[in-house]
Amino acid sequence: MIRSDDDLRSALLAAAEEQLVAASDGEIATRAVCEAVGVTQPVLYRLFGDKRGLLDALAETGLQRYAARKAELEATDDPAADLRRGWGDHLDFARENPALYRLMFAPRPWAGGRAADGVRALLERTLSRCAAAGLLRLEVDVASGMILAANVGLALDEMTTVRPARRANAVADALRDAVLGAVLVAGSPPASFDAATAARRQLRAQLAEGGPGALLPEESALMNIWLTRLDRESDGPR
Repeated sequence: MIRSDDDLRSALLAAAEEQLVAASDGEIATRAVCEAVGVTQPVLYRLFGDKRGLLDALAETGLQRYAARKAELEATDDPAADLRRGWGDHLDFARENPALYRLMFAPRPWAGGRAADGVRALLERTLSRCAAAGLLRLEVDVASGMILAANVGLALDEMTTVRPARRANAVADALRDAVLGAVLVAGSPPASFDAATAARRQLRAQLAEGGPGALLPEESALMNIWLTRLDRESDGPR
């Protein structure tokens, strides 16, 4: 039976994932993947380019599952609570899909990195909502870098370090609270908190979210120019 390229691609990815899960060293063999699907290696190379292309495509499959999972998490009126819930859901995904998660996030020579970039983009949507609500202490890209470094590091550490469940949960909770506490404004702001910078960050995030609706696009663009100028002035002379 003749199979379409889409069918072949799906079958090869499924076979590659099955082999990846079964492998103790996280490696796959393209020959074995092709044999499992009943095709020759030139078919795999035509569809994915090479083994690296196959692994990148498999990592993007992980991103699609991750994104679908995030889409099922209902956004509430409390973006800070959504961010906290997202931290736990990220860890749950890693625990349920360890082989695929390592492929998405563990350093890999010449990896495309699109899966990790996609996860960052999803995180920054929630952080932008936090910024628009005046809850973010840092710029969105800085906050996302901190959260991902901690969340991914914790997830990978859990895969290699054996701890009693109670101890593992205590470590995860303490790290989450420390990182989110550094990123989010809660209660009284710290002495280092710059209210003017936070106000500009909030307004910029609101403009990016499409509000206030009374402004024309060119007026929003001009407002962003003014905000950037005020940011530079607050940094002092260069």
